[in-house]
Amino acid sequence: MQARQFRGMARRITSGLAVLIGTAVIISAPVTAEAACQNTGKFSTWLKEFRREARTSGITSRTIKQALSGLTYDRRIIRRDRRQSFFAQSFLQFSDKLATTSRQRAGRKRIKKYKRIFDRAERDYGVPAPVITAYWALESDFGTGMGKLSVLRSLATLAYDCRRGEMFREQFMAALRVIDRGDLRPNDMIGSWAGELGQTQMMPVHYLNHAIDYDGDGRANLFKSTGDIIGSTAKYLQHLGWKQGEPWVQEVRVPSKMDWSQADLAIRHTRAQWAKWGVRQASGTPLIQDGLKASLVLPMGRKGPAFLAYDNFRVYLKWNQSFTYSLTAAYLATRIDGAKQMRRGPKNLRALSYEQNKQLQKLLVRRGYDVGAIDGKLGAKSRAAVKQVQIKLGLPADSYPTPALLNKLRRGS
Repeated sequence: MQARQFRGMARRITSGLAVLIGTAVIISAPVTAEAACQNTGKFSTWLKEFRREARTSGITSRTIKQALSGLTYDRRIIRRDRRQSFFAQSFLQFSDKLATTSRQRAGRKRIKKYKRIFDRAERDYGVPAPVITAYWALESDFGTGMGKLSVLRSLATLAYDCRRGEMFREQFMAALRVIDRGDLRPNDMIGSWAGELGQTQMMPVHYLNHAIDYDGDGRANLFKSTGDIIGSTAKYLQHLGWKQGEPWVQEVRVPSKMDWSQADLAIRHTRAQWAKWGVRQASGTPLIQDGLKASLVLPMGRKGPAFLAYDNFRVYLKWNQSFTYSLTAAYLATRIDGAKQMRRGPKNLRALSYEQNKQLQKLLVRRGYDVGAIDGKLGAKSRAAVKQVQIKLGLPADSYPTPALLNKLRRGS
C-alpha cells in the first residue's frame, strides 16, 4: 500500500489473473525511457555495499544476517516491472473483473463478523467499514492472494535495478527495520513482486510508519491479525486525508446535454450547482442541493457510468494513482455499503484497445499534447489531452477517447 506514487504490485483476483495494481504503488508509475536502462556492476557487489549501509544505519547484525544471507538477483522481477499493461483496460472491463458480486458478499460477511473491530476503527480514525473492506478484497482477496514471492529478494532486485533503484532502496531498508522492530521475521515476508506486505498490501515504508498493534499482542502483523489489518488500514487512510462522515463517490445520472468540459477531476462544483445543470441521483431523484463540492467523473464518457467524486476520492488516488483502480475500489465500497449496481450505458459503448490507446497517445503527441508516457493507459494526462483535442475539434469534451476520435486524428482532421 503506498502513498502511492509507485504502485505496481501483483494482486490476485478470483479469476486467477494477477492484477498489477499500482498501488500505488508501482503500477501507476509510468513506464518511460527508464524502462530501457541497463544495469551495470554485479548484484553481489551491490548487495555487499547495501549490507554496509544497513549496518551504519543502525540495523542489527542479527537482522542483516537473517535477511540478507543468500539473497540472489531475480530477473523475473525486472521483467514484470517493465511490463505493466493491466491498467490499459477500460473502467467497465476492470471493475467487472475486480468489483465482483462474490467480493461484495464476502465484504459484508466480514463487516458483520468483525463489527466490533470495524466500529472501533471508525471511532478512532473516521474510516467506515465498507471502505476498508473493499481494499481488503481488492488487495488480497482477504488474505488468499498476497503473493508467493520472497519480498526481500524482490526488493533487493528492484533496489539494485537502474530504473527506480533509490526508491526501492528506501523500501528495502524499511523492510529491515520492520524485522528489527520485531513485527515480522524474514520468512514471514512472502508477497508480491513489488514488495508489498500483508493483506492490504502495504509497502515496507508504510508498514513501518503506519502498521499498528491493534489486537494488543505487542506487534503489528498485517499477515495474520484481523485487528491489526483493520486498524492499520484505517490509520493509513486517515493519514492520507480521509474526512470522517463524508462520502467518497456517488453514482449519478447526467442529462443528455450539458457542458461536458466541466466533467473533470480537476474541476469541483457544489452539489447545488450540479443539480442546477441537471445531474440527479442514480435513482432519478434530485441531488441534495447543498454546498458540498464534488467533481463529475465519466470513466467511459458521457454515455457511460457517471459519478460525483468527493474530497475523500482524492484519498483513493493517493493510495493508488491509477484512476481506473481507484474508481473501482471506491465503487466496490459503495456496493458493499448497499448501493445498487451502476448503470453501464448502451451495449455498443466501445473502449479503445491497449494498442489503439498507444496509437492515440502518439497522435496526440504529434499534435503537441502532453500525454505523459506512451503506455496504452488512459491516465490523467492522456485524458486531459483528449479533452483539449475534443474542444479544438468541436466535439463533446468528456475526456473519453472513442474510435471516432481516433479515426479523426488518423485522418489529420
